[in-house]
Amino acid sequence: MATAKPYDKAYFDKWYRHPQHRVKSPVELARQVAFVLSTAEFVLGRPVQSVLDVGCGEGQWRAALRAHRPRLHYTGVDPSAYAVERYGRTRNLHLGGIESLETLPLRAEYDLVVCCGMLNYLTPSQLARGVAQVARFTGGMAYLELFTSEDAFEGDTNWPAPKPARWYRGLMQKAGLCPIGMQCYVTREATSRVSALERV
Repeated sequence: MATAKPYDKAYFDKWYRHPQHRVKSPVELARQVAFVLSTAEFVLGRPVQSVLDVGCGEGQWRAALRAHRPRLHYTGVDPSAYAVERYGRTRNLHLGGIESLETLPLRAEYDLVVCCGMLNYLTPSQLARGVAQVARFTGGMAYLELFTSEDAFEGDTNWPAPKPARWYRGLMQKAGLCPIGMQCYVTREATSRVSALERV
């Protein structure tokens, strides 16, 4: 995520912890994580064992995921030097971005790949390259949270102007990702894991 935005302690204090500015409360985060984890396990037909969290920030998803799956292997990637320096060793966070996944010491694939609250910051070309890399690491399901020009959204919205939903659908299709609803995707090769009516 090549931007000049300072992803420092003050940024995370405001958007993750401040009761007036935070994007979601701990209860909302726990609900979102439970939904995504359950959906991935429905697709896989077994418990999720590994998660790659791209644009993970301070790695908030780690504790929420491990509340359900204590032995789950979590790997986070984020461009914030602050977050990685402070939490990298204890939360397994790596310094990098969605376009540099192939250069990082990652597993060949993960049961679940998460990109939450970060894709809208990317330029169209960054997003296209990044989603293609995400698809390569998706061994089960990907959760790719994106807001379009047709959506209402709040929080830190200092983004490039969002595109229409059809533009993002085309981008996902080009990357080899098949939508199964609620911002969840499987790879084209894994579509046999879901029925025709479960595909969007």
